[in-house]
Amino acid sequence: MRSTVMERLYSTFDKKTHIAPLAVLRIAFGSIMLVSTIRFLFRGWVYAFYIKPGFHFTFYGFDWIKPLGAFGMYALFALLIVAAVLIILGLFYRVAGIAFFIGFTYVELIDKTTYLNHYYFISVMAFLMLWVPAHRYFSLDVARKPELQISQVPIWTTGIFKLQLVLVYFFAGISKLTYDWLIVAIPLKIWLPANSQFPIIGPLLTHQWVAFFFSWAGMLFDLLIGFFLLSRKTRKPAYILVIIFHLATGLFFKIGMFPYIMICVTVIFFSPETHIRIINFLRKVLFRSGNKTLKTNAVYQLAPNKLKLVLAVLMIHFSIQLLLPLRYLLYPGKLYWTEEGYRFSWRVMLMEKGGTAFFHVKDPATGKQTEIINSAYLTGFQERQMATQPDMILQFAHFLAHEYQQKGIKNPVVTADSYVTLNGSGSRLYIDSKVNLAKEQENFAHKKWILPFKQTE
Repeated sequence: MRSTVMERLYSTFDKKTHIAPLAVLRIAFGSIMLVSTIRFLFRGWVYAFYIKPGFHFTFYGFDWIKPLGAFGMYALFALLIVAAVLIILGLFYRVAGIAFFIGFTYVELIDKTTYLNHYYFISVMAFLMLWVPAHRYFSLDVARKPELQISQVPIWTTGIFKLQLVLVYFFAGISKLTYDWLIVAIPLKIWLPANSQFPIIGPLLTHQWVAFFFSWAGMLFDLLIGFFLLSRKTRKPAYILVIIFHLATGLFFKIGMFPYIMICVTVIFFSPETHIRIINFLRKVLFRSGNKTLKTNAVYQLAPNKLKLVLAVLMIHFSIQLLLPLRYLLYPGKLYWTEEGYRFSWRVMLMEKGGTAFFHVKDPATGKQTEIINSAYLTGFQERQMATQPDMILQFAHFLAHEYQQKGIKNPVVTADSYVTLNGSGSRLYIDSKVNLAKEQENFAHKKWILPFKQTE
């Protein structure tokens, strides 16, 4: 019985489709990565985020990830640009894909103050692209080695990207099923009036009903759009909605490249025929020769052992993708207050949170206490991010304890007074200011020194 189920699974995964969608996705992903990386470089963010800071908030378990110094960081971003170009061209695709995935993920892991959902999404997409033969059609790899050319690929090679996008959208929608988002339209009720200077529509954004409309529309869009994109009957209007939705969010909220990344990669949902037309158009523009068909009917086929390995990797990947966004259920308290289980969960623009944190280091032998000037160790951006996120508060406290041990203080006591406001609720004490954070260990357990969120005081 078990073998029959596995045979059916392999048979389903082994159904063939045209390779054109993978080639278009390769070009689209590489192009948006090229623009994004150049944009990051020219905005001075390499220096601001990775060179200037003397201390970095690494992810738990990744303390060994360190910046490469000024020359090393600029060289790494140059490598990412070259890799993105090679991905677009389909030249040395495997090497370029591995280089981009490792390089980009390395940068992302240096400092979690820069964490954004779309950075995580880029790493996920880059990882998935390592497992597909996106370079074996309309590429320079095929030009230099014609025997690589194929026309048919197993359906799983395109299906994994569709599944990933459906999960991203669906979990983004699930995360909006909250009292704050749907019943009181927070934080859109706070954010939208800030755009009242826009011509024509600006005055409308100050009305509360508009905030409620966008809150509910955003929730429904995220919950349903992936399924509409899967259906041939609704795919075209759904993609038009994708364009409108992401351009609108990009216009109103200035969230960088994320809207354009989503617009580009969701083309994978369209039929192979559509992608063939796109490639013929590119041929006509670039080489003045359109409607060129492949001279081979070669099929991409993995050896059984390799196929089993790939499917095992993908099953692990998607199991993680299904479970990781749900891990917040293991923690008590209000998620957006504690942020335990918040990252890597496709929660986008769901809270307005700000705060300040004041640290004190006490010498237990003398009783002398020193108030820390955070800016002596952190950039302004790092300080703002740290003040509202408990794991960063703890990490900085451990750093301070080590610093003062180096100055001769044995077992320094590090405490913090942190005041945070969430979704306009008013500033309140965030963590227990009596707890010696130097003695608290970082792990995946609930941080009991986070004070509970109370709606009324």
